[in-house]
Amino acid sequence: MSNNQDALPSGVVARFLNVVERVGNKLPDPAIIFLFAMLLIWGLSWWFSGVSFDAIDPRTGEAIIINNMLASDSLATFLSSMVKTFTGFAPLGVVLVAMLGVGVAEHSGFINTGLKLMLKVTPKKLLTPSIILVAIVSHTATDAGYVLVIPLAGVIFYAAGRHPLAGIAAAFAGVSGGFGANFIPSGIDPLLQSFTQSAAHIINPDMSINPLNNWAFASASSMFIVLLGWYITDKIIEPRLQNTPLDGNSEDLPVFEDARSDEKRAFFIASSVMIAGIALLAYVSAPVDSAMRSSDGSLTNFRSPLMQSIVPLIFLLFWIPGAVYGFTVGTFKSSKDMIDAMSKAMGGMAYYIVMAFFCALFIAAFSKSNLGALLAIEGAQLLKAMALPSSVTVVGIIFLTAFVNLFVGSSSAKWALLGPVFVPMLMQLGISPDLTQAAYRVGDSSSNIITPLMPYFPLVVVYCQKYVKSTGIGTLIAMMLPYSVAFLIGWSLFLLGYWALGIPLGLDASYVYPAVAVSYTHLTLPTICSV
Repeated sequence: MSNNQDALPSGVVARFLNVVERVGNKLPDPAIIFLFAMLLIWGLSWWFSGVSFDAIDPRTGEAIIINNMLASDSLATFLSSMVKTFTGFAPLGVVLVAMLGVGVAEHSGFINTGLKLMLKVTPKKLLTPSIILVAIVSHTATDAGYVLVIPLAGVIFYAAGRHPLAGIAAAFAGVSGGFGANFIPSGIDPLLQSFTQSAAHIINPDMSINPLNNWAFASASSMFIVLLGWYITDKIIEPRLQNTPLDGNSEDLPVFEDARSDEKRAFFIASSVMIAGIALLAYVSAPVDSAMRSSDGSLTNFRSPLMQSIVPLIFLLFWIPGAVYGFTVGTFKSSKDMIDAMSKAMGGMAYYIVMAFFCALFIAAFSKSNLGALLAIEGAQLLKAMALPSSVTVVGIIFLTAFVNLFVGSSSAKWALLGPVFVPMLMQLGISPDLTQAAYRVGDSSSNIITPLMPYFPLVVVYCQKYVKSTGIGTLIAMMLPYSVAFLIGWSLFLLGYWALGIPLGLDASYVYPAVAVSYTHLTLPTICSV
């Protein structure tokens, strides 16, 4: 495996990451970690269920109560709902359905040929930023980045003669670490805005918040994350991986040669079919009364049929062109060949399915126990009691959110808990809900990539094991830790600088509460600290 980097990362960084990897890989299998974590939650819930807390649950308006998961009725519910908990685990269906279509496109050769042609026109020097940018944009299609962009990034790096794990790391950093950045509005914007506005109504019942109140900051953050991720990948991650040999099954690793004329012809036909499908979808979705729109006429709202159909659409937009390519070029001789390709794709997901089972049970127990809610609320109250300067408070919110994110993965679930505490608290300090939400997005993104409790984390481990069989939790955490630390510190400073320059956060957004008509371009960091 060749490498175009000139130097290894500094000795101190390399030794530290090696220690993280060794320690992490000594941990039990991820499935067992989820099992032990669930048992720990059960024990803690029993211990704290008899304790009275003053913290108010913003969802109920009452003092928070820890539910004893070892109580007889809780255990009975656990057993009776185990199958439903597993089958209702959201990432499971997303991954399996999407991979059925991607499997056909992959094993027919459609993706392989597309990569051959793409690599001919993409300079190697721009490969890393291109992948990170695509990974960030993939947020628009909800979870598509996890099931599509990340594995393809490994294949692309491998095809370019670079280490595939570096490609996976770069894409993972963009998809998950850069989750709060995107220059294309997506369903996450109105989702977070709805919680922010509800929280703001605690102080001001008449306040309205624009769903795109963070759009400008998220757009600017996209380029910041691309540049920072590019540097980390090429200067730290890939040099460190140059001594990690590839030992995956040779038949599973793509073989790249120049595309033959029949492959180019088949790819052109299959791509035309894909483009026609996308054009048909756009045509059907365009009318204001389209069935693909939500009741308020939006296409990007999470409730719209279009957004809810993203995963099935990924399946169709890869399955159909993949089948067309396979039958045109001859890799598929009959329908059985196509079904075999889908079966092979599911075979590769067996390990993930096992981990998803235990992960689903842990997340359900953690949620029902209310321990996550208690952790978030008590942390926010502690931050409030410290009475720090505004800029320090904003950074404190970022770091607290990043810490809570290690235990509560869902962005909307965390904001449902933290928003009603953070937003009114900072409004009373003169900080706008728009700025509070922006700070939350930074913290929510930065630690996604280093927590094994994130539902898609085990899936990324599986992607890596395709190339390096010994990949474990420690391997992936060691790869992603430089991104996480850099994003957390760098992005926090970026937000403070953005605030100091007074660049608008988004539409109808402000930095202060109550909003006043001032020229933000004259603000400085000392001014911000005294807000």
